[in-house]
Amino acid sequence: MRRRAAEYRRPVRRKLSYWIWVLLGLFCIAGLVLFVIQHNHHEDRVKHPVLERKPRVEQIVHDRLNVTEEILSATSFSRQLAEQMTLAKAYLLLSKAAMAGKPITLEEAEPIIKSLSSLIFKAQDAHYDIATTIMTMKSHIQALEERASAATVQSTVFGQIVAEALPKNLHCLNVKLTADWLKKTSLQHLADEKRNSPRLLDNNLYHFCVFSDNVLATSVVINSTISNADHPKQLVFHIVTNGVSYGAMQAWFLNNDFRGSTIEVQNIEDFYWLNASYAPVVKQLLDADSQAYYFGGYEDMNVQPKMRNPKYLSLLNHLRFYIPEIYPQIEKIVFLDDDVVVQKDLTPLFSLDLHGNVNGAVETCLEAFHRYYKYLNFSNSVISSKFDPQACAWAFGMNIFDLIAWRKANVTSRYHYWQEQNADGTLWKLGTLPPGLLSFYGLTEPLDRRWHVLGLGYDMNIDNRLIESAAVIHFNGNMKPWLKLAIRRYRPLWDRYFDSQPVIAIL
Repeated sequence: MRRRAAEYRRPVRRKLSYWIWVLLGLFCIAGLVLFVIQHNHHEDRVKHPVLERKPRVEQIVHDRLNVTEEILSATSFSRQLAEQMTLAKAYLLLSKAAMAGKPITLEEAEPIIKSLSSLIFKAQDAHYDIATTIMTMKSHIQALEERASAATVQSTVFGQIVAEALPKNLHCLNVKLTADWLKKTSLQHLADEKRNSPRLLDNNLYHFCVFSDNVLATSVVINSTISNADHPKQLVFHIVTNGVSYGAMQAWFLNNDFRGSTIEVQNIEDFYWLNASYAPVVKQLLDADSQAYYFGGYEDMNVQPKMRNPKYLSLLNHLRFYIPEIYPQIEKIVFLDDDVVVQKDLTPLFSLDLHGNVNGAVETCLEAFHRYYKYLNFSNSVISSKFDPQACAWAFGMNIFDLIAWRKANVTSRYHYWQEQNADGTLWKLGTLPPGLLSFYGLTEPLDRRWHVLGLGYDMNIDNRLIESAAVIHFNGNMKPWLKLAIRRYRPLWDRYFDSQPVIAIL
């Protein structure tokens, strides 16, 4: 039997597998191409459509959004977001404040956290309107600020009233002393004898003047001056007071010994030449508007209480500008305010060379606010055309006056001129220093700062070394040492020269 011929099927099978692999490769390539195209198309959709549709979206938002309704609506997402940001800022501030202080323990923090959580829960449960709450708080804060401002003004007014008022004990002392003066004719005879003393006109002695209606304050000034003088018997004190205090002042200084010094007391009402036809300040005092302004109370709170102090229109306060007329035969004199305390011998002042000037005074322009422009109205051409706004100011309270140079320069006439120019109150507002700066302009000799230290009536931070080195300390300000509102730190400086025994004996 013959064998069949062999069938060649293997080549066919190989050909078929070859095409299968070709098709699979084509499919893979097509799939890869499709994947790349789809990926690129997806990226374009992510980037470009947002940019393309953004103007349209913004336009729709701006057209439809009502900002007021959005903020006021309790369900507004914008409002909730703003409130959350405000709350986050508050938490940030609280966290900074907490980190700045001493850290608290977990036991201390736990009840606080629980309380805060409870508060937040209650607030959420009650659906508090934060905007309304904020407006309510603002109204409360505004009301409290108005009350605080009114309280500040009221405190200033009350402080000014206390500064102007005479304490009860001083009033009683004046009454007792006046009664003694009227009862005891021996005191009046003794006063007449001293009034004719040649020592009052002796230019070889050291003359001092004090113009005041305060008996105890004047007594401390004179007692402190005498206590620190090398030769107290060479001192002569000239006191001028008003008619109300004249008897009390005479009785006090006649009944007490001041180590051999000479003391003269005069009544300003005896200066008949000081009238409205001669002195502009007297004319202002008699003016009805001035009296209503200075003595009418504090109904108008727009005016600073300090500017309504009647002492600024007191004749005693302005008497310093008439010293040559009061003491025509004296050549040099030291002027002292009644709120100063002398700590060193003042007789060397009389030997100082004033270089032809009238007034020897301590300048106060170490601080920027003690310049001429702070006291005078330089917007007025009458002032700006004649004075330097940056000129250094100086202080009244302790001044050495050359009365010969004063008469030669006719300073009192200068003072009268400026008082008349300021009749409407446009050049300066108050006090005797502004007219003094004008009247003694170019006629003032600067003294060493240690001669006169100021501010003990308002400044609580004066250096102790400066106070100790001062020849004269000045309690200028409302906190006078004889008042209850005096600064306690400085009160002993005044008390050491206040002899309470005569006061106790009288009262």
